[in-house]
Amino acid sequence: MTNKSRVYIGMGTCGLATGADLVKAAAEEWFLKKGVCGQITPTGCVGFCQMEPIMDVVAENGIRISYGAVEPAEVAGILQGALADGDYSRGKIIGQYKNGASFLSDIPFIEEHPFFKKQVKFVLKNCGIINPASLSEYKERGGLTGLERALKAGPKGVVEEIHESGLRGRGGGGFPTGKKWRLAQSNDAAQKYIICNADEGDPGAFMDRAILEGDPFALIEGMIIAGFAIGASQGIIYCRAEYPLAIERLESAIDTLKKEKLLGHSLDKNGFHFDLRVKKGAGAFVCGEETALIASIEGRRGMPRPRPPYPSDSGLFERPTVVNNVETLANVTGIMREGAEFFSSMGTKNSKGTKVFALTGKIRNTGLVEVPMGITLKEIIYDIGGGIAQDKSFKAVQIGGPSGGCIPKSYIDTEIDYESLKGVGAIMGSGGLVVMDEDTCMVDVARFFLSFITNESCGKCIPCREGTQRLFEILDYIVSPYSKMKSEEENLRRFNMVMELENLAEVIKRTSLCGLGQTAPNPVLSTLRFFRNEYEAHIYERKCPAKACRGLLTYEIDTDICTGCTLCSKSCPTGAVVGEKGKAHYIIEDKCVHCGTCLDVCRFGAVKVS
Repeated sequence: MTNKSRVYIGMGTCGLATGADLVKAAAEEWFLKKGVCGQITPTGCVGFCQMEPIMDVVAENGIRISYGAVEPAEVAGILQGALADGDYSRGKIIGQYKNGASFLSDIPFIEEHPFFKKQVKFVLKNCGIINPASLSEYKERGGLTGLERALKAGPKGVVEEIHESGLRGRGGGGFPTGKKWRLAQSNDAAQKYIICNADEGDPGAFMDRAILEGDPFALIEGMIIAGFAIGASQGIIYCRAEYPLAIERLESAIDTLKKEKLLGHSLDKNGFHFDLRVKKGAGAFVCGEETALIASIEGRRGMPRPRPPYPSDSGLFERPTVVNNVETLANVTGIMREGAEFFSSMGTKNSKGTKVFALTGKIRNTGLVEVPMGITLKEIIYDIGGGIAQDKSFKAVQIGGPSGGCIPKSYIDTEIDYESLKGVGAIMGSGGLVVMDEDTCMVDVARFFLSFITNESCGKCIPCREGTQRLFEILDYIVSPYSKMKSEEENLRRFNMVMELENLAEVIKRTSLCGLGQTAPNPVLSTLRFFRNEYEAHIYERKCPAKACRGLLTYEIDTDICTGCTLCSKSCPTGAVVGEKGKAHYIIEDKCVHCGTCLDVCRFGAVKVS
């Protein structure tokens, strides 16, 4: 064993959250004891978050083995086996990386693992593989060749290449990137801007964060290419302040490129130069909308404005501005490196390339996946995600974030592309995929997302400000233990609730100012469309079929099981549980607030729910 031994540890946010720093410390300790200066390199996230912390060990012969779910106590054994004894079996092996003639016949390649088998790594090709702070490692994997090709092609050639590739914006509606760039390029203003929208605010979404942490040079290269294409000399990365590690790695990459004279210096014979800075956002969801984002950068409150004029005509400081999200710009780097034809060979007729999704929820394999457009939801959930956790039944998947829609089991064969998703009442969005099982209440899901949207509305237009609040109030009323509805007024309200939800949702959709308000009713409309029976059960029968809404559950104590330990009566916040010590207790229904505390604390299974 010599100093050529290397260890790569996934130290993105997800890796650090599961103890990657402790794994790194254990590796350093092992090398110190052996008296060898092995190279320990932090990487970003390879995507398999379910198996974090992930540690790759590279032996002198070039064989690279990836180990998952690594505990600090296991590190010494893994390193001793792989680097000293030639025994690679000491740990949970994910797979080995292809490295020319150096491989082990008894260990599968990582591409053959079910989680990776149907993925196509285009945007994420470097994430979890290289040191995100190393420009030399980035170059070794083709970094900066896209920029070199762009400078030779000229601005018009670059825009034509992006147009021919069929790349559509990966941040929401899927507007053609080449068309947006052409509009800005045709403007002869002296000053133009490129803005990267890294204000990733969807619950359960972490696609952009992983790219920023794992491959910041790819994003920056894409921004330089974009600036060259439209004639912009200034770039701004608008990144939410809740991403400190991403910001740290971005700023480090920017400093490196400035030292290499790739930022702030002339890059071609015509004197093109590009400068870049990071702007920290305060976490307002509405600032994901491009005009609100621009307002925030200008120092004003982040609120959208009517369009036209579009940012390509009048954006930041009233200058022509192109706003693209992280994944879009990272795709630009790959397209200019590999060519438009290569990119357009992936995907469908109208949705080219790949898409990155954050796969979360009631799924066995959570993580970040990059798949070709046109793959089905079923393939992602079952082939890549490993199916539903605890062998429960699949119920629905929420796609597109708070503004997206819930797609039920009957549409699980839906292809992932812009048009197909729109046809089932959903949107691609930035790429969140939240999987739900049989225990999920769809009414409560709609309520959750409306709560988020209501809190994040900027309040500028009445339909969004007041309408979403009213939608949330109705949903909250439906899932709460409201009155017994004995009066005529209550009965009338009950039977009009579904109609009220549908009518209000349509009004909000048609009349809101920006995309947030226009898509805000999607969770309500999609769940009403596919799960109307659940709404009816909540409203008319006062039951939650999934038994998830505690306010609609009835709690009873089985007197044959109850031992009279008094734990439930002492924990009940309203004194609804009564009884003498040593004797069976019971619940006074009129006092019960359906909090479920008695169920949580009972050690004998005496509390029953119906």
